[in-house]
Amino acid sequence: MLWVALSGLLFCFLNTVVRDITLTLDPFESQFLRYLFGVVAMLPLLWRGGWQAYRPVDLRGQLWRGAVHTVGLMFWFTALPHIALADMTTIGFTGPIFIMIGAAWFLGERMRWDRWVAATIGFAGVLVVVAPKLTGQGGWYSLVMLASSPVFAASFLMTKTLTRYEKPGVIVLWQSITVTLLSLPLGMLHWTSPTLWQWLGFVVAGVLGSLGHYCLTRGFRTADISATQSLRFLDLIWASLMGWLVFSDVPSQSTLLGALIILSSTVWIARREHRR
Repeated sequence: MLWVALSGLLFCFLNTVVRDITLTLDPFESQFLRYLFGVVAMLPLLWRGGWQAYRPVDLRGQLWRGAVHTVGLMFWFTALPHIALADMTTIGFTGPIFIMIGAAWFLGERMRWDRWVAATIGFAGVLVVVAPKLTGQGGWYSLVMLASSPVFAASFLMTKTLTRYEKPGVIVLWQSITVTLLSLPLGMLHWTSPTLWQWLGFVVAGVLGSLGHYCLTRGFRTADISATQSLRFLDLIWASLMGWLVFSDVPSQSTLLGALIILSSTVWIARREHRR
């Protein structure tokens, strides 16, 4: 469970860096460079372990997972520059609902009542944050961001399946390779030369993204994917804080109330999972 919580913190830092870049750079170019530097960040590990250590057992599964994740990223990067970090994070919290349903239907995971309760309470907190903004700030971009959630859920379910026979490092590397290759044509459509600070930002984003996905994959490997989803609601706390510090986004009353509801559901289910 701690692996998933750590991944959420890393992804929050990653989202902050990438959102700052996409305010002045084409989103699809940013998507391509973010994952290109994700590959670069893993080259020292690849050099140390050798190619055979990162050769996938199921190459087709890795490629399909990368393709699905790329589609989700297209929606996500399109909406990213137009939505505050806290709102973006809360819209993404619809993902756990899709993941928990998919885990029960396709992976055969046992769905206990307390996990459903925690997800439902957390989702209620998401609605408190998002509902006032669906017709205001963000506009239709909120719906674009919402469309990415079921796609990412499918990607994470595929990741859970791959962890049964693939190492976390292998999954992260091949995700980066696949997304980079598939994002290249889109990135070339409106290419502009990044500034020095943007290049440095992509270096940081590559490291944060690779670490975040590694922690998330480790979490999926050691626990039921449905059990880890309630911890994702903690991301709203980090996103609200970073949005305020970096972009001067002052959380609204609905955001703070939703965060309180979400945090309470997270603490409750985490205690129950620890007792088991």
